[in-house]
Amino acid sequence: MAENTTIASNFIQNAIEEDQKNGKYTEGIHTRFPPEPNGYLHIGHAKSICLNFGLAEYNRGLCNLRFDDTNPTKEDTEYVDSIQEDIHWLGFSWQNRMFYASDYFDKLYEYACELIKKGLAYVDDLSADEIRAYRGTLTEPGKESPYRNRSVEENLDLFARMKAGEFADGEKVLRAKIDMASPNMVLRDTVIYRIAHAHHHRTGDAWCIYPMYDFAHPLSDAIEGITHSVCTLEFEEHRPFYDWLLESLGFDANTRPRQIEFARLNLTNTVTSKRKLRQLVEEHFVSGWDDPRMPTISGLRRRGYTPASLRKFCEEIGVAKADSLVDVSMLEHCVRDDLNENADRVMAVLRPLKVVITNYPEDKEEYLLADNNPMHGGSRFVPFSREIYIEQEDFMEEPPKKYFRLKPGGEVRLKHAYIIKCEEVIKDENGKVVELHCTADLDSKTGGATAGRKIKGTIHWVAAKTALPAEVRLYDYLIESDENGNVPADFLEALNKNSLETIENAWIEPSVKLTAVGTHYQFLRTGYFVVDPDTTPDKLVFNRVVGLRDSWAKVKKG
Repeated sequence: MAENTTIASNFIQNAIEEDQKNGKYTEGIHTRFPPEPNGYLHIGHAKSICLNFGLAEYNRGLCNLRFDDTNPTKEDTEYVDSIQEDIHWLGFSWQNRMFYASDYFDKLYEYACELIKKGLAYVDDLSADEIRAYRGTLTEPGKESPYRNRSVEENLDLFARMKAGEFADGEKVLRAKIDMASPNMVLRDTVIYRIAHAHHHRTGDAWCIYPMYDFAHPLSDAIEGITHSVCTLEFEEHRPFYDWLLESLGFDANTRPRQIEFARLNLTNTVTSKRKLRQLVEEHFVSGWDDPRMPTISGLRRRGYTPASLRKFCEEIGVAKADSLVDVSMLEHCVRDDLNENADRVMAVLRPLKVVITNYPEDKEEYLLADNNPMHGGSRFVPFSREIYIEQEDFMEEPPKKYFRLKPGGEVRLKHAYIIKCEEVIKDENGKVVELHCTADLDSKTGGATAGRKIKGTIHWVAAKTALPAEVRLYDYLIESDENGNVPADFLEALNKNSLETIENAWIEPSVKLTAVGTHYQFLRTGYFVVDPDTTPDKLVFNRVVGLRDSWAKVKKG
């Protein structure tokens, strides 16, 4: 990744430089991206990926990929595979440094035993509800468990028996022994191991006790030599436990990892809770994790967002210490900006209206020169013949003032082709317009005698004889935000029932016939589109990535 001014100037980078100035981490900077393999990554994870890998690259350090796979009941290799694909697609590599918390299960168990031996952990028989009740409140101290003062020998014995499978799920837990009166609730003897007789996707049935995230995460960081453990703000109150644990186990203050928190990404019209995203998938509100309406990286990829646009977006929003709400139009601006430069232009008609050019020879077909992209040049030939399709909205029988498209007796220019004039309107038995008969100024195409004739309206078209049928999917926001841009607590009530419109009888010029899945185009005057994986040799399928109008650019300009 190229040098990034956002990385260079953010407060996390400043902290890294301060640590190095103070003689810490002399072996170099080492970060990690630590997803739990219990779902697909979303746009918020993209920010974390760009930040962690970006910090490592900027500081000529290393970044690990580590799966925090400590909850076997919710994890699956499907998620492991998808996470790797998403990171690679974004343009980052962990090289040979892919790890799992489960790689360290034996070592983590030893660390837990060491805490017990130091009198800093104990086996508790209280139920989950009882532990919650004993913990106290933000204004009242907690109450010590009656099992808190078991001897070291008894705790080691019970913990070993937990590991051996003698107890049922929930019957016992291992807790850190810290301070039940601490103002920080996390330090009130947090649970560090629980019993779960569940099959693990990597270790199988070798274990029936599993470390909690708060225990496994800092120790995994320390084992891997991570210098800066960058995470989102909800882990800020967990940092004292992170530091307590590493200090209690004797990790050197000059080399052990430092946790630094940053604000998570909140987007208008978007939910990024894994629980909510899973609900959308499992209750079939969407077609899957890669539904183009989903904020998952796989959904954005299928929608047609590019890696460069997501990286640019993450750079633009920067890294902050306080939570804020980002307008989704900023994300759309980034992909529109990228596609404007890189997507070839083609003509496609989504809602066709047939036009017969009566003074054009029936058996004639010609190829007209059209530019591919004004940003980087290139051209193609577009077939033209007597019968064409235009958009229904490009014709009105009784148009308002300043309507510069086709109307009875009116003229428009066909993009890359002729000026045509509407001579006759053909309707069906219900009075619906089904066909237009027009005449063309046959000298008005490029190079012709009347090519420079001034016409206010220019519309796109496709030749009926050679156009390819296509299915076009028009996506809108899945979630409707309130007037402040926030998603309501009951997000299902805010689902947009019109978030997908499928047009099955669209037509597109034949230059796209052999195009590959994932290829982007600008449909002239319509928007940016991408070839969907549902495309077959007999059926072209396109997703609208984003429209042509850029509301965020107007906000910035204003």
